[in-house]
Amino acid sequence: MQNGPRTNMRTHQPRPAASFANRSRRWTSNAALPEQKGSQNAQRNYERYLALAQAEAQTGNLIGAENYYQHAEHYYRSMSSDPGTT
Repeated sequence: MQNGPRTNMRTHQPRPAASFANRSRRWTSNAALPEQKGSQNAQRNYERYLALAQAEAQTGNLIGAENYYQHAEHYYRSMSSDPGTT
């Protein structure tokens, strides 16, 4: 360990204000979209994460696949507990 002046390892540059304005404009444009029912969202997310898990498993990334399977299981349970599903 050295005894000397500490150098700041962070070289964070502040973002210009325009980038924040663009980001907020991007998010507000999505607010006009109609919301889907919760069970439809859960079904779509379940299928999405299941497909991602299978793709990761095919490439040999078993850790990534397990992560996606856990996400898919969350949405599966959400669908199963929703009284509006048939």
